Amino acid sequence: MSLEASFKVAASGMRAQAVRLRVVAENLANAEATAATPGGDPYRRKLVVFENLLDRESGTVLPRAVRLLRDQAPFELRYEPGHPAADERGFVKYPNVNPLIELMDMREAQRTYEANLNLLATARGLLLRTLDLLR
Repeated sequence: MSLEASFKVAASGMRAQAVRLRVVAENLANAEATAATPGGDPYRRKLVVFENLLDRESGTVLPRAVRLLRDQAPFELRYEPGHPAADERGFVKYPNVNPLIELMDMREAQRTYEANLNLLATARGLLLRTLDLLR
């Protein structure tokens, strides 16, 4: 693999994980958000879908985030009859966001981002050494 291809793969991986980190942050920010109307649906967890894209110019496979999906897991019901979003039975729907899972996803995305950053730094170092040899 050429150094240029290494740069492309690392940059593409970093972009994909940055999208994932933004989605995780949004999920965590809305983990306790209820509906605005009684009995309405609250925030629904988002998921990132990745795909591999073939870069014909360099012959490498680049990861990228292609779309966001809504998690269809059921909402959590809590009995809170005094809550403004409570239905006629007194239950409030809370988002299907589990903060523990989101934190694990965040950690995995962070580590993958860091791995791509290290790849970028290594490729840059190799390029600088090559230029020093050519001087």
